[in-house]
Amino acid sequence: MSLGDERDYGSDAGRSEGMGGTGQTRTRLPEGGSGDVYGGGRRPVRASRSLVTVVGVVVLLIAAIAFANRGGGTPADTTDAKKPGADPTAASGVKPVTGYASGIPSGFAHDGQGAQSAASNYAVALGSDGMFKAASRHQIIDRVYTPAASSKLQGPMDSAYSVDFLKKLGLDAAGDPPKGSTFVSRTVPVGTKVESISTNAAQISVWYTGLIGMAGSGSTDPVHTAWKTWTFSLNWTDGDWKVVDDRQKDGPAPVAGDAVAAGSDEISKAVEEYGGFTYAR
Repeated sequence: MSLGDERDYGSDAGRSEGMGGTGQTRTRLPEGGSGDVYGGGRRPVRASRSLVTVVGVVVLLIAAIAFANRGGGTPADTTDAKKPGADPTAASGVKPVTGYASGIPSGFAHDGQGAQSAASNYAVALGSDGMFKAASRHQIIDRVYTPAASSKLQGPMDSAYSVDFLKKLGLDAAGDPPKGSTFVSRTVPVGTKVESISTNAAQISVWYTGLIGMAGSGSTDPVHTAWKTWTFSLNWTDGDWKVVDDRQKDGPAPVAGDAVAAGSDEISKAVEEYGGFTYAR
């Protein structure tokens, strides 16, 4: 999560094979003068059952065709183009990056999916606990922002993460927590949206939930969650997407669940045991 918080797999089309068949009924008439009224009475029942079978098969066939068209149809098959599908939120299936630099994903694709993947992973880096230590903060800023933006941000960022500010979070001057405590700061992207995009520029919004606080006995700032939207202005610079500017706003936040809050020991253990992800659009 950022300093202010303290206070982009295309879906594989589904395919269904149609089922179908034909029903055929042969009626056998009573021989001679047979008076078998039961045999004669059962003939309409057999024909009725066959008719039901045929109707049922036809219904299944129609349903199968409709399902196949819905999952694997082309735009020409769409009868109502105004209805939103799953595509806007579906994962692309594209590998997010080709490498890493200073522990941060790099080598994003030069397209909309690459811009969304970059924004998601940059939100994770800028919201990490590495931002609270001078050396790692400088690395993150140099890696995430354009050279021009980075040179302007380093000084103000160092001033913002001052000793007094760190102390309020329970950290020492180096950004370390007290012995026996764990400082938590994580950004978890929920989704991305393209606000605007051109060949070498993009504006991407990342909706995320974040964790921040101190897990430990006597902590006055326990780990809590926040929901925010982080919007990044990106430029294609030196063969990768880089941040030119960014801003945040609160929400949208869902209704809080009724889960019982975990103790500090459990939170500390979870932070140590559960690693993060490389995010892809």
